[in-house]
Amino acid sequence: MKPTKKPRFRKQLNSQAGLTLLEAMIALTVLLVAAVGVLSLGSVALTTTENQGHLMARTAEYAQDKMEQLLALKFCDATSNTTVLPASNNGGTGLAGCPVPLVNPQTGTGGNGGSSNPAAPVDGYVDYLDANGNLLPTAGGGAPAGWKYMRVWQVASINVNAPNTVKRITVTVTVSSALGNAAFPQSTLAALKAYPF
Repeated sequence: MKPTKKPRFRKQLNSQAGLTLLEAMIALTVLLVAAVGVLSLGSVALTTTENQGHLMARTAEYAQDKMEQLLALKFCDATSNTTVLPASNNGGTGLAGCPVPLVNPQTGTGGNGGSSNPAAPVDGYVDYLDANGNLLPTAGGGAPAGWKYMRVWQVASINVNAPNTVKRITVTVTVSSALGNAAFPQSTLAALKAYPF
């Protein structure tokens, strides 16, 4: 009996060729297009995390800090300097004083002062923080170099049942710059303070 040859097996091995250079280039091109899409998504995620996660959280924290400092003052305070930390007893605007119905004569600016608009800060109702949240000294009411966060606040007497016995305190914090072309993160807090507290 003759041994049988297996030419079919050899033929199958010879007919199995590897990837051609063209197929490899097409596969790499498809992979590159997918990678560019994922990388652009990563850039959007990084920008959003920095602006809406980190910076927005810091503005809310610093607004709360300023609000607590202001709420600790007496209702008719017209002299505490709240632009320094800790607040000094004189040289500032306090909570803008009291209106005429509560004290005679009117103290301070009658319970109204400041602005909660960062584009229009009012001297005595604005302070600046560095990137670590440290209070920066201001000279002549202007913005100091290197500020990262600006806090502005407004005090307004409002009529609730009895005239001018409630003040609305509004604190707004914004940043000097944000990552990418996004709007600058900003936080605003408002609270009410009742007379005589």
